[in-house]
Amino acid sequence: SQIMNEERKIEYFNKVNQNILDYGLHVTTILEDSETTPFGYSTGLCKSFKIPELFISGLPSSLTQEIINNYVELYKNSEPPIHKMVDFVTDRFPVYLIEVENAKLKDYVLSTIRYYENSSYSYLQLVYPDLKGYFPGEQNYDYDQEIFGEILEL
Repeated sequence: SQIMNEERKIEYFNKVNQNILDYGLHVTTILEDSETTPFGYSTGLCKSFKIPELFISGLPSSLTQEIINNYVELYKNSEPPIHKMVDFVTDRFPVYLIEVENAKLKDYVLSTIRYYENSSYSYLQLVYPDLKGYFPGEQNYDYDQEIFGEILEL
């Protein structure tokens, strides 16, 4: 019913707010279905740590959570590197971060939009290689990762 849905939403948003109070962030992960590439994102980093929120497309939720937590640990007191290959955000593969306009993520990062309301926030997208080590933009790249920012030559 509609009322149950509203209650569930309120409960969820309360959990988001509580996690941000307790840990400085909340991680939302959306599982894959026939229509959707799985994705995940942080909420609260801009406010708690003064660093951009992180968006990740196409990875399993446990890995998405691990990477977001590592990102916070690494960069919470500094500037995350943009468009530089780094291999210490996860030990599984090198990654890089690209800037994404908030408008491009408006259908994805609903918890963040709700949390910040009229305050400003920004996002980076974490980009990773396919199983053979190719990155988006490279000729043989083959993976289901939706890219929302500009892929520049690294």
